[in-house]
Amino acid sequence: MALKTVTRPQTKTKTKVERPRLHKVILINDDFTPREFVVTILKAEFRMTQDQAHKVMITAHQRGVCVVAVFTKDVAETKATRATDAGRAKGYPLLFTTEPEE
Repeated sequence: MALKTVTRPQTKTKTKVERPRLHKVILINDDFTPREFVVTILKAEFRMTQDQAHKVMITAHQRGVCVVAVFTKDVAETKATRATDAGRAKGYPLLFTTEPEE
């Protein structure tokens, strides 16, 4: 009696890795925080050049808001909180928020 060998094809399961949803960090304009302080925070927390930071600050000043940068949710929230807290520490109403990117 001959033994029958049954071979089955091995199936590899591919896990689909979904890219994390990105979040925008948004600078909200206010009429009290000095412009130079805003520029300093943008340079420190978001690693911007003087020119980049100035453009973001002016855009927020003219339009009321400006998207500063886009990160994963955790990074965006951390940076927004740290930047807002830096303003609060100096007594300014500086505000950064986050929202999901479309």
